[in-house]
Amino acid sequence: MMILENTPASLKGELSRWLIEPKSGVFLGNPSARVRDKLWEKALSKCRAGGVLQIWGSRCPQGYLWRSSGDLSRDMVDLEGIALVRMQKKHK
Repeated sequence: MMILENTPASLKGELSRWLIEPKSGVFLGNPSARVRDKLWEKALSKCRAGGVLQIWGSRCPQGYLWRSSGDLSRDMVDLEGIALVRMQKKHK
């Protein structure tokens, strides 16, 4: 899975060649590790001021691993090996 926020439409078009987009900015699929890494590299090179989150299945306690880059509305954080979602505080 890849989640994009504030990224160019061209990046979404490129990801849609390998993954489906059931909701705007949310891409699902089960690519090989090699393709997953290539999609990550592509997203990093094109996300500009936006953000990208990638999550994939793995043999670990939670059943998945993740990586993120850029400016996202929610952060994934690692707390002693457990992935948690942290909401961004809104500044007044």
